[in-house]
This record gives sequence, C-alpha cells and structure tokens, in this order.
Amino acid sequence: MNVKSDTWSLGGKGATRTFQSRIIVGTGKFASHDQTRAALDASGAEMVTVALRRIDFSQPGPSLLDAIDRSKYVLLPNTAGCYTAEDAVRVCRLARELGMDEFVKLEVIGDPKTLFPDNAATVDAARQLVAEGFQVLPYCGDDLVTCKRLVDAGCLAVMPLAAPIGSGLGIRNPHNIRLIIENVEVPVIVDAGVGTASDAAVAMELGCTAVLMNTGIAAARDPVLMAQAMREAVSAGRKAFLAGRMTRKAYATASSPLEGIIE
Repeated sequence: MNVKSDTWSLGGKGATRTFQSRIIVGTGKFASHDQTRAALDASGAEMVTVALRRIDFSQPGPSLLDAIDRSKYVLLPNTAGCYTAEDAVRVCRLARELGMDEFVKLEVIGDPKTLFPDNAATVDAARQLVAEGFQVLPYCGDDLVTCKRLVDAGCLAVMPLAAPIGSGLGIRNPHNIRLIIENVEVPVIVDAGVGTASDAAVAMELGCTAVLMNTGIAAARDPVLMAQAMREAVSAGRKAFLAGRMTRKAYATASSPLEGIIE
C-alpha cells in the first residue's frame, strides 16, 4: 500500500476534512507560546485542541489562540472543565460565536478526582450539539455501548480514553479499545493517558484511526523532541497495523529453514 495515500476523513453535511497526520495535539501545559508552536510543528499535527474555558480573554497581550496558525491547523475547541451537559453545550456555542470551525471536542467530566467522563451526560450533550449543527468528537470511557450510543447520536468519531487524563499510564484496556474499533463504523481516536512514544505506537497497532495527546508531550523534559518521537511512533504503529503482525506462537520456530542443512 502507498502509505502517502493513507488518509482519513472527518465530517458530514458538506464540512468534510481529510487528514494525512494521525496525531492530534492539545495545547495546554506548555511553558510558553514559542514552545507550543515548536512542539506542534515537530508533531506534524494538522488538528489541535484548545480548552476555551482555560483561556482568559480579558488578559492583555497575546493569548493561546495567537500561538496557533489557523491557516495551518484545524482548530478543535474542547469543553474541558465542564461537568454538565448544559455547560458543555454553552462552551461549544461560544466557540461558534468566536468564529471557530464547527468541529468540537465534547468533554463532560463526571468525577473531579479521576477526570473520568460522565458518559450519560456526554451522550445527552452530543445529541443536542448534533441537532444544532456541530461536528462532534466526544471524549468517553472505553465502553462499547457508550460508543455505539454516541455514534447513534450522530458523532463523527469516538474518543475513548486509554487511561486517566494526564496520567501517562498508556493503554490500560487494549481489549476494550479493539472491541470498539471492530464494532463502530466511525474513526476511533484514543484520547488521554498516552505517556510516551510506545503508547502511541500500541494505539495505532490496535487499529485506531488517530491518537490525541497533550501531557505526554508538554510534560516531557524536552517537549519538542518528544513531539517528534510521538510523530514517528504514530507513523510506525500505523505502518505495522497495515503490514499485519506475525502470528503469535506458543513455541519457538527456527528463523532459518531446516531443509538443506548439511550434517
């Protein structure tokens, strides 16, 4: 397969976008706007997320939005920090008023300690946002039933967590992620918990469409170098998935054939 033609798409109702990159990067937690710009560039991302509730528009000087080249990246405003469906819908409407794309990352938190999503509230918010014309990408638990309900609600993709937000624990339930991939017909984007390049590669080897990450890059000792590593890991994991791994075997198999060995 020609890997250069291995693209993926999001959208509907005339708003489809096609992407080459399979890494989506969050813009929180970086030390400076310059570091944000450098890390985004090193990651090769074409879509970036912004938590609107964490931007203080009243402060003088450049904001986080000024650090993002809107001609280069698709902006994915997210509802981080929202604990009710009503609050999440309100933030998405704010994004629309600010002239952002109709794509939104829906996040409704159900528990302040673990930051696990409130799946029921997420489905409710998704239904309302889709009815209002938004293109919804929901953060949710790694639960197949919830993912199916989100697809039925009209979401463009599902974004199950790999592990708690910001934990860097990697994919805790690969079986659950694989079940979701095999049973929904929209892109599956692993969101939350990716801590290092090998985690990203595992997600892609499972067959995920893309990976979203923030802390794994921003909290590294060298965020820009980690962004580059994540980019390469996502690419390698995708190629491995397309190539198809060898069958696991219980016993050894000689790498060289036994036929023709001279005694």
